[in-house]
Amino acid sequence: MPFQDHERTTIERAVTAFMERRRPPEAIRAELDLEHRIDGQSLEILERRPAWRGAPGETTELPVAKATFVRSRDHWRVYWQRADLRWHRYDPAPEVRTVQEFLDLVDEDAYCCFFG
Repeated sequence: MPFQDHERTTIERAVTAFMERRRPPEAIRAELDLEHRIDGQSLEILERRPAWRGAPGETTELPVAKATFVRSRDHWRVYWQRADLRWHRYDPAPEVRTVQEFLDLVDEDAYCCFFG
């Protein structure tokens, strides 16, 4: 079930504040930028870069972090993408209570799993 309007608004506010802190300077955003995507019950943080071997203007998305809301348990499951290109549970904190806690984990990146 997709997020309700008030839930989506709360998520968007938190992600907007996160993006303001973490996005690179405007002068280099054509070469590297951060974005987010809400898909169903998941929130993904992505890096967008020009495609290495693509047509001019073509870009590549590199996943940074993902959180999936589990409504029945009222928590978010936290994931990071390993070199095998699969999502893995983030063992230092596999679950958090709020989207803000998830964004704080990604921002801190204490184990260098999200931004390397």
